[in-house]
Amino acid sequence: MNGDIPTLFVTGRTLPEAWERAVLECWRKGAAVRTEYDKPGDPPSRDCTMTWVVEEPFGEPRIHRAFPGGLEDLEIYRQEVVEGVHDHWISPREGKWTYTYHKRLFGYDIEGETIDQIEYVVAKLASAGHTRRAQAVTWNVKLDPPTYDPPCLQRLWFRLLDDDAGRPVLNMNAHWRSRDAYKAAYMNVFALTDLGRLVAERIAGRTGRPVRLGRYVDLVDSFHIYGSYFDEFAGFLKMVEKRSFEERTWRSDYAEPMFAEARERLRRENAEGK
Repeated sequence: MNGDIPTLFVTGRTLPEAWERAVLECWRKGAAVRTEYDKPGDPPSRDCTMTWVVEEPFGEPRIHRAFPGGLEDLEIYRQEVVEGVHDHWISPREGKWTYTYHKRLFGYDIEGETIDQIEYVVAKLASAGHTRRAQAVTWNVKLDPPTYDPPCLQRLWFRLLDDDAGRPVLNMNAHWRSRDAYKAAYMNVFALTDLGRLVAERIAGRTGRPVRLGRYVDLVDSFHIYGSYFDEFAGFLKMVEKRSFEERTWRSDYAEPMFAEARERLRRENAEGK
């Protein structure tokens, strides 16, 4: 160890392929680093700076069976990020959530004004697809530093580039200060790539030209696997060793019935005012 944080890079065609490779690369080459959440006896985390690329964000199979959580949880989280279904849970004074990514991206509050950053991104790209300014940020310099659990996602950046046939392709980068590689990263990117799809559709609606979502790039300052769950993580390593990639993943059509149940659950919660 020379004091340098390892800087790693992986790529994969599909989301589960790229995520799995990123997690394994962190496990194999990450540095041993303590965290602010360690309990006595916890081993140090495995930690690195990671860049991982999903070449076809909606390529199938799109779902990794090993992500911690159920398929209903995955759909609910997607709706939290893209549609803001739990923005009403934000209430720091009551000890509840201090933010959601949806609220910061679609309704950032500053000096008494609410700014829809995604609308800005769409409008900017519709008028100048080559712009370098189409970004949305989450960090609030006044509210976030003192909180126990500040936003991990820091910034989204978008740009259009035509393919060889002259069709516009939306490129999307996400920048993170910190990320639980095993227990959070897959769900994060599942939701954010769907947000990218939404941005592409809105640009197409403005320009009258179909826009395809291209590669997604995920850049993480601290991509880590916590020592507190190394025993659980051993099950992930065993799955990768013993099962084929097809046995480790699902296609989206397999998950759709569970996603539909999640949507119905959210509908009932909304009707009951929860």
